[in-house]
Amino acid sequence: MWPERIEIQACDAGESDKTHFMFGFGRTSSRNSTPRPGAVTVNGRELPLTIREHAQATRMTLRIEPGGQALKLTIPRGLAGRDIDAFLTRHHGWLMTRLASVPAAGPLVQDKIISIRGVDHRIVMTGKLRGLAEETEIDGVPTLLVSGSPEHVGRRVADHLKRVARRELDALVRHHAATLGKPFKAIAYKDTRSRWGSCTSEGNLSFSWRIAMAPDFVIDYLAAHEVAHLKEMNHGPDFWSTCTRLCPRTKEAKRWLKQNGTRLFAVTF
Repeated sequence: MWPERIEIQACDAGESDKTHFMFGFGRTSSRNSTPRPGAVTVNGRELPLTIREHAQATRMTLRIEPGGQALKLTIPRGLAGRDIDAFLTRHHGWLMTRLASVPAAGPLVQDKIISIRGVDHRIVMTGKLRGLAEETEIDGVPTLLVSGSPEHVGRRVADHLKRVARRELDALVRHHAATLGKPFKAIAYKDTRSRWGSCTSEGNLSFSWRIAMAPDFVIDYLAAHEVAHLKEMNHGPDFWSTCTRLCPRTKEAKRWLKQNGTRLFAVTF
Protein backbone atom coordinates (compact mmCIF):
# COMPACT_ATOMS: atom_id res chain seq x y z
CA MET A 1 0.00 0.00 0.00
CA TRP A 2 1.24 3.48 -0.87
CA PRO A 3 -0.27 6.06 1.50
CA GLU A 4 -0.89 9.41 -0.12
CA ARG A 5 -0.61 12.95 1.15
CA ILE A 6 -1.92 16.17 -0.31
CA GLU A 7 -0.70 19.49 0.93
CA ILE A 8 -0.90 23.16 0.07
CA GLN A 9 2.26 25.04 0.87
CA ALA A 10 3.15 28.71 1.07
CA CYS A 11 6.80 29.15 1.96
CA ASP A 12 8.59 32.03 3.51
CA ALA A 13 12.38 32.02 3.47
CA GLY A 14 13.24 28.51 4.47
CA GLU A 15 9.96 27.70 6.23
CA SER A 16 6.58 26.41 5.14
CA ASP A 17 3.01 26.64 6.28
CA LYS A 18 1.24 23.42 5.28
CA THR A 19 -2.21 21.94 5.35
CA HIS A 20 -2.20 18.26 4.43
CA PHE A 21 -4.47 15.25 4.35
CA MET A 22 -3.51 11.56 4.50
CA PHE A 23 -5.15 8.91 2.36
CA GLY A 24 -4.62 5.14 2.24
CA PHE A 25 -5.45 4.13 -1.31
CA GLY A 26 -3.49 1.19 -2.72
CA ARG A 27 -0.96 1.21 -5.51
CA THR A 28 -1.84 -0.71 -8.68
CA SER A 29 0.59 -3.59 -9.00
CA SER A 30 0.39 -4.26 -12.73
CA ARG A 31 2.79 -2.45 -15.01
CA ASN A 32 1.67 -0.19 -17.85
CA SER A 33 3.16 2.34 -20.24
CA THR A 34 0.75 5.19 -19.56
CA PRO A 35 2.72 8.44 -19.93
CA ARG A 36 2.98 10.66 -16.90
CA PRO A 37 0.90 13.86 -17.12
CA GLY A 38 2.65 17.20 -17.49
CA ALA A 39 -0.35 19.35 -16.55
CA VAL A 40 -3.69 19.15 -14.77
CA THR A 41 -6.83 21.07 -15.73
CA VAL A 42 -8.67 22.46 -12.70
CA ASN A 43 -11.64 24.85 -12.83
CA GLY A 44 -11.00 25.30 -16.56
CA ARG A 45 -7.36 26.31 -16.00
CA GLU A 46 -4.37 24.21 -17.05
CA LEU A 47 -1.73 24.03 -14.33
CA PRO A 48 1.81 22.73 -14.99
CA LEU A 49 2.56 19.55 -13.03
CA THR A 50 6.10 18.70 -11.94
CA ILE A 51 6.61 15.07 -10.93
CA ARG A 52 9.59 14.19 -8.76
CA GLU A 53 10.62 10.66 -7.86
CA HIS A 54 12.16 10.23 -4.43
CA ALA A 55 13.90 7.06 -3.35
CA GLN A 56 12.84 7.56 0.28
CA ALA A 57 9.22 8.47 -0.46
CA THR A 58 6.64 6.16 1.10
CA ARG A 59 3.61 8.08 -0.13
CA MET A 60 2.44 10.31 -2.94
CA THR A 61 2.54 14.00 -1.97
CA LEU A 62 0.71 16.60 -4.03
CA ARG A 63 1.50 20.25 -3.38
CA ILE A 64 -0.13 23.39 -4.72
CA GLU A 65 2.66 25.86 -5.30
CA PRO A 66 2.25 29.32 -3.74
CA GLY A 67 0.03 31.49 -5.90
CA GLY A 68 -1.81 28.46 -7.25
CA GLN A 69 0.12 28.67 -10.51
CA ALA A 70 1.47 25.11 -10.60
CA LEU A 71 1.37 21.69 -8.93
CA LYS A 72 4.18 19.48 -7.67
CA LEU A 73 3.83 15.74 -7.09
CA THR A 74 6.43 13.70 -5.21
CA ILE A 75 6.13 9.95 -5.75
CA PRO A 76 7.90 6.72 -4.77
CA ARG A 77 10.41 5.61 -7.38
CA GLY A 78 8.97 3.57 -10.25
CA LEU A 79 5.32 4.49 -9.78
CA ALA A 80 3.28 3.81 -12.94
CA GLY A 81 1.71 6.59 -14.97
CA ARG A 82 -1.82 5.24 -14.60
CA ASP A 83 -1.45 5.19 -10.81
CA ILE A 84 -0.60 8.88 -10.97
CA ASP A 85 -3.63 9.55 -13.19
CA ALA A 86 -5.87 7.66 -10.77
CA PHE A 87 -4.50 9.63 -7.82
CA LEU A 88 -5.14 12.96 -9.53
CA THR A 89 -8.64 11.89 -10.56
CA ARG A 90 -9.54 10.82 -7.02
CA HIS A 91 -8.52 14.16 -5.58
CA HIS A 92 -9.69 16.49 -8.34
CA GLY A 93 -12.46 17.80 -6.09
CA TRP A 94 -9.92 18.60 -3.37
CA LEU A 95 -7.86 20.55 -5.88
CA MET A 96 -10.91 22.51 -7.04
CA THR A 97 -11.77 23.47 -3.47
CA ARG A 98 -8.24 24.41 -2.47
CA LEU A 99 -7.46 26.41 -5.60
CA ALA A 100 -10.71 28.34 -5.20
CA SER A 101 -9.39 29.57 -1.83
CA VAL A 102 -6.08 30.85 -3.24
CA PRO A 103 -6.03 34.68 -3.16
CA ALA A 104 -6.92 36.05 -6.57
CA ALA A 105 -4.41 38.17 -8.47
CA GLY A 106 -4.97 38.53 -12.18
CA PRO A 107 -2.72 39.64 -15.02
CA LEU A 108 -1.23 43.10 -14.63
CA VAL A 109 -2.68 44.18 -17.93
CA GLN A 110 -6.11 43.92 -16.29
CA ASP A 111 -5.30 45.14 -12.79
CA LYS A 112 -3.23 48.22 -13.73
CA ILE A 113 -1.79 48.22 -10.20
CA ILE A 114 1.51 46.85 -8.92
CA SER A 115 2.95 46.90 -5.42
CA ILE A 116 6.55 48.12 -5.23
CA ARG A 117 8.27 47.85 -1.83
CA GLY A 118 4.85 47.53 -0.23
CA VAL A 119 3.31 50.58 -1.91
CA ASP A 120 0.62 50.19 -4.59
CA HIS A 121 1.58 51.98 -7.81
CA ARG A 122 -0.79 52.81 -10.63
CA ILE A 123 0.58 51.61 -13.97
CA VAL A 124 0.51 54.30 -16.64
CA MET A 125 1.69 53.79 -20.22
CA THR A 126 3.86 56.65 -21.48
CA GLY A 127 3.24 56.05 -25.19
CA LYS A 128 7.00 55.95 -25.78
CA LEU A 129 8.49 52.89 -27.47
CA ARG A 130 11.66 52.73 -25.41
CA GLY A 131 12.88 53.47 -21.91
CA LEU A 132 12.97 51.80 -18.52
CA ALA A 133 9.95 51.89 -16.23
CA GLU A 134 10.11 54.82 -13.82
CA GLU A 135 8.55 55.35 -10.39
CA THR A 136 7.01 58.77 -9.83
CA GLU A 137 3.98 60.45 -8.29
CA ILE A 138 1.11 62.00 -10.26
CA ASP A 139 -1.54 64.01 -8.43
CA GLY A 140 -0.34 62.51 -5.17
CA VAL A 141 -0.72 58.93 -6.43
CA PRO A 142 2.36 56.64 -6.61
CA THR A 143 2.74 55.79 -10.28
CA LEU A 144 4.89 53.51 -12.41
CA LEU A 145 5.46 54.95 -15.88
CA VAL A 146 5.90 52.16 -18.43
CA SER A 147 7.01 52.52 -22.04
CA GLY A 148 6.50 50.11 -24.94
CA SER A 149 3.39 48.48 -26.37
CA PRO A 150 0.47 47.58 -24.07
CA GLU A 151 0.99 43.87 -24.74
CA HIS A 152 4.48 44.14 -23.23
CA VAL A 153 3.45 45.86 -19.98
CA GLY A 154 3.80 42.68 -17.91
CA ARG A 155 7.37 42.06 -19.02
CA ARG A 156 8.32 45.70 -18.50
CA VAL A 157 6.90 45.74 -14.97
CA ALA A 158 8.59 42.44 -14.13
CA ASP A 159 11.90 43.83 -15.39
CA HIS A 160 11.47 46.83 -13.09
CA LEU A 161 10.76 44.60 -10.09
CA LYS A 162 13.91 42.62 -10.88
CA ARG A 163 15.95 45.82 -10.84
CA VAL A 164 14.39 46.90 -7.55
CA ALA A 165 15.04 43.49 -5.97
CA ARG A 166 18.66 43.48 -7.12
CA ARG A 167 19.28 47.03 -5.90
CA GLU A 168 17.72 46.50 -2.48
CA LEU A 169 18.93 42.98 -1.75
CA ASP A 170 22.48 43.46 -3.02
CA ALA A 171 22.94 46.32 -0.54
CA LEU A 172 21.21 44.50 2.34
CA VAL A 173 23.17 41.28 1.82
CA ARG A 174 26.47 43.14 1.85
CA HIS A 175 25.47 45.00 5.00
CA HIS A 176 24.32 41.93 6.91
CA ALA A 177 27.25 39.80 5.74
CA ALA A 178 29.66 42.49 6.94
CA THR A 179 27.88 42.59 10.30
CA LEU A 180 28.41 38.84 10.73
CA GLY A 181 31.88 38.89 9.22
CA LYS A 182 30.79 36.12 6.84
CA PRO A 183 31.66 36.34 3.12
CA PHE A 184 29.24 35.22 0.43
CA LYS A 185 30.11 33.99 -3.04
CA ALA A 186 27.34 35.15 -5.37
CA ILE A 187 23.73 36.38 -5.49
CA ALA A 188 21.19 35.13 -8.04
CA TYR A 189 17.61 36.23 -8.74
CA LYS A 190 14.92 33.85 -9.97
CA ASP A 191 11.16 33.57 -10.34
CA THR A 192 10.75 30.64 -7.97
CA ARG A 193 7.37 29.07 -7.25
CA SER A 194 7.81 27.88 -3.69
CA ARG A 195 10.75 29.55 -1.95
CA TRP A 196 11.64 33.16 -1.30
CA GLY A 197 15.32 32.48 -0.92
CA SER A 198 18.08 29.94 -0.41
CA CYS A 199 21.70 29.70 0.69
CA THR A 200 24.18 26.96 -0.19
CA SER A 201 27.09 25.76 1.91
CA GLU A 202 29.39 27.36 -0.67
CA GLY A 203 27.91 30.80 0.07
CA ASN A 204 25.69 31.18 -3.00
CA LEU A 205 22.54 33.13 -2.21
CA SER A 206 19.38 33.08 -4.32
CA PHE A 207 16.24 35.22 -4.05
CA SER A 208 12.86 35.48 -5.71
CA TRP A 209 12.68 38.91 -7.33
CA ARG A 210 8.95 38.97 -6.48
CA ILE A 211 9.97 40.03 -2.97
CA ALA A 212 10.34 43.53 -4.48
CA MET A 213 6.55 43.80 -4.12
CA ALA A 214 6.81 43.39 -0.32
CA PRO A 215 7.42 46.18 2.23
CA ASP A 216 10.99 47.19 3.01
CA PHE A 217 11.10 45.43 6.38
CA VAL A 218 10.12 42.15 4.70
CA ILE A 219 12.83 42.55 2.06
CA ASP A 220 15.30 43.23 4.87
CA TYR A 221 14.15 40.08 6.66
CA LEU A 222 14.66 37.95 3.56
CA ALA A 223 18.21 39.24 3.17
CA ALA A 224 18.91 38.69 6.88
CA HIS A 225 17.44 35.19 6.77
CA GLU A 226 19.67 33.97 3.97
CA VAL A 227 22.77 35.74 5.30
CA ALA A 228 22.16 34.14 8.70
CA HIS A 229 22.51 30.78 6.95
CA LEU A 230 26.12 31.69 6.17
CA LYS A 231 26.66 31.24 9.90
CA GLU A 232 23.99 28.65 10.77
CA MET A 233 22.95 26.16 8.04
CA ASN A 234 19.80 25.18 9.92
CA HIS A 235 16.70 26.66 11.51
CA GLY A 236 17.67 26.07 15.13
CA PRO A 237 17.58 28.57 18.02
CA ASP A 238 21.03 29.99 17.17
CA PHE A 239 19.90 30.64 13.60
CA TRP A 240 16.79 32.57 14.66
CA SER A 241 18.80 34.49 17.24
CA THR A 242 21.22 35.54 14.49
CA CYS A 243 18.41 36.39 12.09
CA THR A 244 16.64 38.54 14.69
CA ARG A 245 19.89 40.32 15.53
CA LEU A 246 20.27 41.26 11.87
CA CYS A 247 16.58 42.08 11.41
CA PRO A 248 14.74 43.01 14.63
CA ARG A 249 11.38 42.80 12.80
CA THR A 250 11.88 39.14 11.92
CA LYS A 251 8.69 37.88 13.59
CA GLU A 252 6.59 40.61 12.00
CA ALA A 253 8.09 39.93 8.57
CA LYS A 254 7.52 36.18 8.87
CA ARG A 255 3.89 36.85 9.74
CA TRP A 256 3.53 39.23 6.77
CA LEU A 257 4.90 36.64 4.35
CA LYS A 258 2.64 33.95 5.76
CA GLN A 259 -0.40 36.18 5.26
CA ASN A 260 0.54 37.81 1.94
CA GLY A 261 3.21 35.72 0.23
CA THR A 262 0.76 33.61 -1.76
CA ARG A 263 -0.78 36.76 -3.22
CA LEU A 264 2.60 37.89 -4.56
CA PHE A 265 3.22 34.50 -6.16
CA ALA A 266 -0.22 34.70 -7.80
CA VAL A 267 0.53 37.86 -9.80
CA THR A 268 0.99 36.99 -13.48
CA PHE A 269 3.15 39.10 -15.73
